[in-house]
Amino acid sequence: MFALIYLLLYPLSLLPLCVLYGIGDLLFLLLYYVTGYRKRVVRENLAKAFPEKSPKERKRIERRYFHHLCNLLVEGVKMLSMSRKNVMRRYVCTNPEVLRPYAEKKQSVLLMSAHYNDWEWMVLSLEMQTPLHGVGVGKENTNKSFEGIINRFRTRYGTEVVFARNVRECMRQYVGNGTACAYMMLSDQTPASARRAFLLPDFLGQPTDMIYGSEYFAKKYGFPVFYYRVDRIRRGRYTWTLEPITDKAETEDYGFIVHRYAELLERDIRRQPAYWLWSHRRWKHRTEVERLLEESESEGKR
Repeated sequence: MFALIYLLLYPLSLLPLCVLYGIGDLLFLLLYYVTGYRKRVVRENLAKAFPEKSPKERKRIERRYFHHLCNLLVEGVKMLSMSRKNVMRRYVCTNPEVLRPYAEKKQSVLLMSAHYNDWEWMVLSLEMQTPLHGVGVGKENTNKSFEGIINRFRTRYGTEVVFARNVRECMRQYVGNGTACAYMMLSDQTPASARRAFLLPDFLGQPTDMIYGSEYFAKKYGFPVFYYRVDRIRRGRYTWTLEPITDKAETEDYGFIVHRYAELLERDIRRQPAYWLWSHRRWKHRTEVERLLEESESEGKR
């Protein structure tokens, strides 16, 4: 793995992005027309989310998604050697000033988003773009060697990366010593268990189990919560915009934060559907989620 990254991927990352996108276009032809990589999963997800669209319309989204996926792959390679100046030019926060009052009060905030557009460049640039210490909270890769090497590149401009096994300790430590952080949490991953998730009756028309960690930590520590919307301007150019969810997480009703997050994410997916990560099995717990929702409804009627 060390040899793959340092002898192949890093030298490749030194190429101009226009050249890398050309490689990405060739990769698209290979993935989409030759190997058919996860095409069935993408097709099933799109059919569930957009039954009102014609097969032709969904096919168009499918093709655009795979093209976008290949763009993400080469942008991930480029991340290995991108300069500070280049990152800040290509991934721009439109309203960082909304976080300054929290930095002045030494108040941490929680930033919720999804695997929508390029999230790796967000990790790379978070520390540089906000007046708070940037912390990316992610799902750990099963390949520890790969994860360790990639994190050296992800964190070289100051953003810290933590995982489920140490996020509680990290937050407790920073709250204790008064370090104000911007915790970036991608909350659209499929939970390990539907029983430990927040259940939404309708997300993109599907009963969906959502990760509850963001709301849990916001309520526990009183973190203000923002959704950040990522817009693709063109290839290799993104902006992200902070949208407030709540300043009083601890007083909100149970599920308010998850519901509002889901509404904002669905809005963005419906607006530009090709940019969400459709190649994951989004509703693999559907049968169990439906059963748990029915049980909850039955108990509520008693």
